[in-house]
Amino acid sequence: MKAEQVIQLFRDTGALLEGHFLYTSGRHGRQFLQAARVLQYPGNGEALGRALAAPFEASAIDLVIGPATGGIILAYETARQLGCRAAYTEKADGGGMALKRGFRLKAGERVLVVEDVITTGGSVLKSINHLIERGAEVIGVSVLIDRSAGKAQFPCPFHPVATLAMESWPADDLPPDLAQSEPVDPDDLIEQ
Repeated sequence: MKAEQVIQLFRDTGALLEGHFLYTSGRHGRQFLQAARVLQYPGNGEALGRALAAPFEASAIDLVIGPATGGIILAYETARQLGCRAAYTEKADGGGMALKRGFRLKAGERVLVVEDVITTGGSVLKSINHLIERGAEVIGVSVLIDRSAGKAQFPCPFHPVATLAMESWPADDLPPDLAQSEPVDPDDLIEQ
């Protein structure tokens, strides 16, 4: 799957939203990516998992990890493509990310971390740090869409399938069109 196909799939499923949004960071923007809308269709999950797995097919991956809820389906589908196990990390005490729920990790296991959308890469980096602390060899990070504008950095190879420039602004410095409208919290959107 090519970059433009991923972006078009987000558009076609209503997962690339346009408007005035208030991001979790407190910044405002005109676009929002809601990957759950794409992944509600199993065929999309399979195709996207294949795209995430492609750069790592010859890497002998033992385990695919998806950070938090957004990474569960992608970890499963990517692992299915690579013929290995899948698991996910969750928020941990102290603000980190950790494997829980009895997921096992042996020292030296080769791990791929997958994510739907990266903005800052914080959850992925926290997951990588946890995995390394547990003795894993993190082989790489594969992501559907990198919207970090090149700012997300990891201590391993990083392969975004697509990149998307998404501007954002602080509340006190909005462009005129956004300053004249109320922002929407994307989590409050209800599909009619």
